[in-house]
Amino acid sequence: MSRRFKQVDVFTTAPFMGNPLAVILDAEGLSGEQMQAIARWTNLSETTFVLPATDPAADYRVRIFTTAEEFPFAGHPTLGTAHALLEAGLKPKTAGTLVQECGVGLVPVRIGDSGSLAFRAPPATPAALDAGLMPLLLAVLGDEALAADQQPLVVDMGIRWLVVRLGGAADCMAVTFDAATLVDLARRANVDGLAVYGPHPSGGPADYEVRAVCVENGVLIEDPVTGSANACIARVLSGRDYTVRQGTALGRDGRVTVACRDGEPWIGGKAVTIVDGVMRS
Repeated sequence: MSRRFKQVDVFTTAPFMGNPLAVILDAEGLSGEQMQAIARWTNLSETTFVLPATDPAADYRVRIFTTAEEFPFAGHPTLGTAHALLEAGLKPKTAGTLVQECGVGLVPVRIGDSGSLAFRAPPATPAALDAGLMPLLLAVLGDEALAADQQPLVVDMGIRWLVVRLGGAADCMAVTFDAATLVDLARRANVDGLAVYGPHPSGGPADYEVRAVCVENGVLIEDPVTGSANACIARVLSGRDYTVRQGTALGRDGRVTVACRDGEPWIGGKAVTIVDGVMRS
């Protein structure tokens, strides 16, 4: 059968400069095994499957798959799916806000001007990295300059990121991650990936530079632009409004905005549709 399909580029206004996402808009009737097979085939970092909501407060339900597993939440799939649904004609129950139902519960997505979208970061409690793992972390980073006053933190948001502040954006860009050591660190710290960030000088392209990496099947993968990692960083930088550039090391130009509203961080950006058609299965 034919199912509506979009491939969108998230956290960018310029095609091919953000983070791609596949969205299956008519996923009802697909089993979890079929969804996983489709996600392996698209071979993107994530593929989302839109289903009818089971919670009356939600506008839709989404399941999020990598090529290997299902995630209860992820950031760029949240914004990308909302963009695809609005473009396909979905009318929110509440003007100006979509409510996504997913593995972590209900996630509101604000609809801003000129196509901008922002999701409220799910709750998370940062916990200090075990001090005994610091040598491993330093080995992963190649002894790049950690910020002297910032403790590396494990932040669980459905996806678990190890969040590390470096001395500056230049330090962030200079890191050459050691994949083998990262595998050991991720296993022992029980995290899905490592997110490093550092401030740009005043007048720079953004307030912070961010890089996010993980290891899949023994291969180091750097994510172009990462909503969940930025949401975890926002929980660490609680109460601040700021901007982020990510993907620079990959030749991308991802842009993320973080706005604090009523004490809660909202992770924002734009998306563009690259492919719009049907998938036959």
